[in-house]
Parts: sequence; structure tokens; C-alpha cells
Amino acid sequence: MSNVQIAPSILSADFGNMAEAVKNVARWGGDIIHCDVMDGVFVPNFTFGMPMVKAISAHSSLPLDVHLMIVEPERYAAKFCDAGADIVSFHPDASKNVAKTLDIIAAKNKQCGLALNPDKPLSLVEPYIDRLDVLVIMSVFAGFGGQKFIEESLLKIIEAKKLIEKSGQDIKIIVDGGVNLENAPRIIHAGADILVAGNAVFGAENPAQTIKIMRQAEKK
Repeated sequence: MSNVQIAPSILSADFGNMAEAVKNVARWGGDIIHCDVMDGVFVPNFTFGMPMVKAISAHSSLPLDVHLMIVEPERYAAKFCDAGADIVSFHPDASKNVAKTLDIIAAKNKQCGLALNPDKPLSLVEPYIDRLDVLVIMSVFAGFGGQKFIEESLLKIIEAKKLIEKSGQDIKIIVDGGVNLENAPRIIHAGADILVAGNAVFGAENPAQTIKIMRQAEKK
């Protein structure tokens, strides 16, 4: 069986009952809580900031994966770490100084990640590959939940896996966007280690069963 981890995205949860939603992720057997932070500038949508991350952290012992979809993440990375993030990922094309931002996250003893939209090449992360703990392959364009999985992302996951293996680094591939029960096996076969699932989990009749089935997909 695969060692894939499931990271339910609270973007799909009930924001009016967030504490209960966060507790449910643990009850359902989720491995990680995924938080999408959007600034309305890098992406055309707003979500929440440090106070919400801090509140979420207080209601769960699961690792908190914070995906910064914001411009100049170097300005806020430390604050999100202090708010309770365990993993902090950002888009290299949104940062004025990628190395500095990675330094800030690492200095807080948090896991570092870079995220790539579907139209961004892996070459953007190659200079920093030896400094990453996770690599986020976006299988939709960042900014909104509920989008359909872009099938071409499978090839990018395969290439990312090859890049990581060549580097000799222990880097987990996170796949984020449109993940569901139907495509999860193919995503895992391509090389994903962590699946971010929003509507597929929070919109399921039986979220715990959904997480269990996703996790049990076999790798080739």
C-alpha cells in the first residue's frame, strides 16, 4: 500500500464553524490540515491571514500546511510560522527574494516548500531544490476551490519526481487542486506523496471513508 498522506483543505470547510471542521479532519483520519492563504493580488480571491491560522492551530494537533498565494511572501512568512504553521509553501514567481524567504522559514524550524501553478516550469524551483522539504504541484490554477483537475499535471508530477530523485533530496510532492476519488490513484502513481483534497472530503457523505480510500490507493 502507498504511504500517501491526505491533507483536507479547509477552504472547502464551513467558515462559520471552523473549529469543528478542524477537529473533524482528525476524527476522519486526515494526516495534515491544508490552509490556503490568498491576498486578492497574486490570486483573484481573499481567504484569511495569521489570526485564522493561529485559531486553527489551537484546535488541532495535526501538522498545519500553509500555502501562501500572496505577493512578497518574505514579508509574512515568519508571522505565519509563529501563528502555528508547520509547513510553509509559496510561489517563487511571487517573491522578490526566494532564497531569503526560504531562509526565514528554515530559521523558524519549519518545513519549506515551493509551489508551481500549471503554467510555471520546474526550472523555477531547480536552483532551490536542495533547500526544500516539499514541492507543491498545482493541478489547477491557484485562487479558487472546486476546480477541475488538469490532466496534464500528471506529466509534471512525473517530471518533478525525476528531478527530486536526481537531486538525492528527501522532498515530498504535494498535489493540490481537483483531487478526488476517481483521479487519486493516477496522481499517486505519478509520484505524489501528499494529496490536498477539499470538496472531495468536506463534500463527501462519508469523509472518513473518502480519506481511507484515497490513502489506500496502490502505487505501481
